[in-house]
Amino acid sequence: MEDNNYTFENPEFKHAYRHTTAHILAQAIKRLYPDTKLAIGPAIEDGFYYDVDSETVFTPELLESLEAEMRKICKEKLPIERFELSRAEALALMKDEPYKVELINDLPDNSAISFYKQGEFTDLCAGPHMDSTGRVKGNAVKLTSCTGAYWRGDAARKMLQRIYGTCFQKKEELDAYLFRMEEAKKRDHRKLGRELDLFMLTDEGPGFPFFLPNGMVLRNALEAYWRDLHRQCGYQEIKTPMILNEELWHRSGHWDHYQNNMYFTKIDGEDYAIKPMNCPGAMLAYKRRPWSYKDLPLRMGELGVVHRHELSGALHGLMRVRCFTQDDAHIFMTREQMHTEILGVINKIDSIYSLFGFQYHIELSTCPENFIGSKEVREYSEGVLREVLDGTGREYIVNPGDGAFYGPKIDFHLEDAIGRTWQCGTIQLDFQMPERFELEYTGADGEKHRPIMIHTVAFGSIERFIGILTEHFAGAFPLWLSPVQVTVLPITDRSRDYAERVYQTLSNAGFRVEADYRSEKIGYKIREAQLRKIPYMLVLGDKETETGSLSVRTRAGGDEGTMTLADFTARLEDEIANKHH
Repeated sequence: MEDNNYTFENPEFKHAYRHTTAHILAQAIKRLYPDTKLAIGPAIEDGFYYDVDSETVFTPELLESLEAEMRKICKEKLPIERFELSRAEALALMKDEPYKVELINDLPDNSAISFYKQGEFTDLCAGPHMDSTGRVKGNAVKLTSCTGAYWRGDAARKMLQRIYGTCFQKKEELDAYLFRMEEAKKRDHRKLGRELDLFMLTDEGPGFPFFLPNGMVLRNALEAYWRDLHRQCGYQEIKTPMILNEELWHRSGHWDHYQNNMYFTKIDGEDYAIKPMNCPGAMLAYKRRPWSYKDLPLRMGELGVVHRHELSGALHGLMRVRCFTQDDAHIFMTREQMHTEILGVINKIDSIYSLFGFQYHIELSTCPENFIGSKEVREYSEGVLREVLDGTGREYIVNPGDGAFYGPKIDFHLEDAIGRTWQCGTIQLDFQMPERFELEYTGADGEKHRPIMIHTVAFGSIERFIGILTEHFAGAFPLWLSPVQVTVLPITDRSRDYAERVYQTLSNAGFRVEADYRSEKIGYKIREAQLRKIPYMLVLGDKETETGSLSVRTRAGGDEGTMTLADFTARLEDEIANKHH
């Protein structure tokens, strides 16, 4: 059995392995292109990169030659040795490498300056590394791309070339990763969004997506499902204003912790903010009237539009935008109700992810250093979440310090069809905001008490969740979400009247149906419907017209044979009602 200390299961080992591979890349570059000046080459989440300054433009063909040289270096099994030098000695050694000289000069005085040597190649580096280039499997290394990158991320500095790569311990693992990457390109929601006419992004509104008719069908179906589920779970829906005055954000604490991400405006000479969060509005909705312990728990849900200032370089399709809709829910409860309510939200989120076929893992994110409550509240609230999670028997990971500034949280990281993870759902336990807003309820003892609250989302952002779903299903949405559910395809004009009757029957029954009466060959119509990811195609010719039957095709299974209109309608109704995928 493999020792996990020496596999990618161990993050430190994986980092050292990939960092070593970055040095092997640098050595290959210096062997083939000795005039190249080296900058930095770290390990990153999916592999490694090295920034270089070179007159040579590293095309895909040249990356292949570098890969071949890297494989040679791995086969040479060069020992990797660490040594330290004084500042003067380090500067002398790196005198022909200007970027290394700058890095050395930026190091603190009297610090030990470490280097790693493998064969004829030596690089400035803090490490750690493997003990030999032979530890890296040359046939499991791949250089993936070359892009531009400013030296030290400063647009005023020189543009370098950044060569990206990845590596694994086995070729099979590399092949699986490359397959996932190719699959990810095919599934890119930005590409599919254009092809399926779901949404668009414009230069006139960077980070502010436009939803088109097909996208609105998908979005409205998701929101209708959300509303129905939350109604069943005892939530009342509210809608809070998009703009609220600045004082509110001071009171909530967002001003101190979030103002750099907020947009502001003036109304009647006073300062207002466009909301980046829905929760302060929910506080005011609670505070509108007195409550008794008999009214609690009070569950409120809101599909609230929020705005956050994201840097232009961070924007990415629907995954990172400046305007989005959060499926927020807030629960106000007594101390005795906490465990039951948290468990109820866990089960609700589980039912949502299970519906879409997502696997997921759970993380308990503890309070950050800038937590605004007391140590006692911090420890108590973290303990409550631990107790609930432990009681479910579910496995979870502790993520230290990643909670909200007002409390710890449970995060749900879902896994899509090609193994990528996305953080979407969250349950945040909050003792602070009810205190800041002086929320109250009358207890069984007749005294005033402070409620405790939960902030939670399942989709996280409707826009982002649509992006995730688009990539998860590769645009082939389940029937209940598909913008067009059925297309009617008459083979000849002789079948047009029958096709129209079928179309009207299905449309009147509430299905999203189209009819294609163009004078195109049936094969062309079918191919086009498949490209549009339409779940069902009804091919109607003379035989179907005479018998009053349907020839049914699906986008995945092809020819499903013939059936009656009544049977087909029942099939659609069952598939939609049970939300099959």
